[in-house]
Amino acid sequence: MDTVVNRLIRYAKVYSESDYHAPAGVLPSTACQFDMARLLVEELHILGIENARVDAQCYVYAAVPATPGCEHLPAVGLIAHMDTTPDMTGKDVKPQIIHYEGGDIVLNAGKNIVMQASQFPELQKFVGQDLVCTDGTTLLGADDKGGIAIILQAVEELLSEKAPHGKICIGFTPDEEIGRGTDGFDVEGFGADFAFTLDGGDITDYEYETFNAAKAVVTIHGFSIHPGTSKDKMKNAILIANEYNSLLPPLETPAHTEGYQGFFHLQEMHGKAEEAVMEYIIRDHSMERFQQRKAAMQEAARQIDRRYGPGTAAAVVTDQYYNMYEILKDHMEIVQLAEEAMKGAGIENPTHSPIRGGTDGCMLTYKGLLCPNLPSAGHNAHGRFEYAPVESLKTGVKTVKQLLSPALLERVILHKS
Repeated sequence: MDTVVNRLIRYAKVYSESDYHAPAGVLPSTACQFDMARLLVEELHILGIENARVDAQCYVYAAVPATPGCEHLPAVGLIAHMDTTPDMTGKDVKPQIIHYEGGDIVLNAGKNIVMQASQFPELQKFVGQDLVCTDGTTLLGADDKGGIAIILQAVEELLSEKAPHGKICIGFTPDEEIGRGTDGFDVEGFGADFAFTLDGGDITDYEYETFNAAKAVVTIHGFSIHPGTSKDKMKNAILIANEYNSLLPPLETPAHTEGYQGFFHLQEMHGKAEEAVMEYIIRDHSMERFQQRKAAMQEAARQIDRRYGPGTAAAVVTDQYYNMYEILKDHMEIVQLAEEAMKGAGIENPTHSPIRGGTDGCMLTYKGLLCPNLPSAGHNAHGRFEYAPVESLKTGVKTVKQLLSPALLERVILHKS
């Protein structure tokens, strides 16, 4: 039998980075994600799940029928994403297992890449444990290949043990990291009554609240002329763009916020004196504050126009997703199922916290597939210091097996129904 650690290491080595700049409507955004998809279909077939397939848009689907006597149980979906973020390279990943004994972790002595304990105090929780890390030159990809490894390991063990279970629906998505992960997801064909994404962090924490999210593209139209003769004529779009950004609250950025605090995040800026473009993301858990933030972007554009003339600034704001709690709050038995499964896996006091981001589950919930988020055991996602504790990965497998146990489903879900 495989192990969840071997799976994560194997999957981490497969390059499957998505691309923010792929044209709208292109799915997947990168062809390399098919390499990951084909590998997973092959492994599902090896487990005896012959209906596993990858479609033309790079979605992997599979279903395990209920065992005899368990057909009455709800069909539970398990979902994770195959892509890694473009924020840090995921090419030529070289995972390593380090036994952590405290203090700083030297990831790469030759390049002097060190994970400092003072910067990441949560490392203290894992003294005496093995950590799956990178060599410091790439991300690891535990976001979300840790989730994939946990799902497939749990399913393999259930099948090997011939444990009773209801119908299990498995889905692996492309392009989650660029916000397109559910664009082509076949909710009806997936066949689940409800589902869980495994796309969280610390193994003790689950999630059912997300940001409300929007993207804003702000274009500044300037006027370029030779700098030697530009007095009272030039409108430098780059400088005006800086003025626009200064009109937004300076302490409401990701670097100054936490918990339920929302933010404006300038992701990208490029241009010349003639024209400059800024790309923002806007986030808030409160719908009221979310609407206020979007209005603030437009008000900043109006102020720029008052300073430099009509048509100088244009802000195009597009909603991306909404807080899934607004729907899940009426179906808390599914959230209770997650918590009880975690307790059954040995987590004494599971915690829940608001996701400072989004998941495929957020958008699937609004498409009719209720989908809270379970942890996938990764830490420091999207960077060279990403790691996954081995014990946490194993606990994740236990959690999924508990989640699918007939006794728990009947006690929590069917009793509620």
